[in-house]
Amino acid sequence: MSVVVAIKPSARKRNAKAGTLVFEDGVRHSFPSRDAAERWADDLSAGDGHVWVATAHPADDSPVDCYLVSRATNAKLEAAYDKRRRRTRGDLKPDQRSLDGA
Repeated sequence: MSVVVAIKPSARKRNAKAGTLVFEDGVRHSFPSRDAAERWADDLSAGDGHVWVATAHPADDSPVDCYLVSRATNAKLEAAYDKRRRRTRGDLKPDQRSLDGA
């Protein structure tokens, strides 16, 4: 059984290795099993943006079984949105701290 995985734009944006693969070898990649595809995704994630294999929707007509995906976010923009949201709620002096407690 062969598993075909297509690399989605979110994975290319978040993971440089995935972007290089698309440039060099194209969007679709075949693997002998789902486990092999997931190991491939884990290897891509090592030291780079996190990517994973997601099963294609049953109504998806494309010739792929799965997609390599990621949550492509811009943390700075998300933080700005949270700051604006706090202001609209009236929280003018929130107790903001970084993850390291500073």
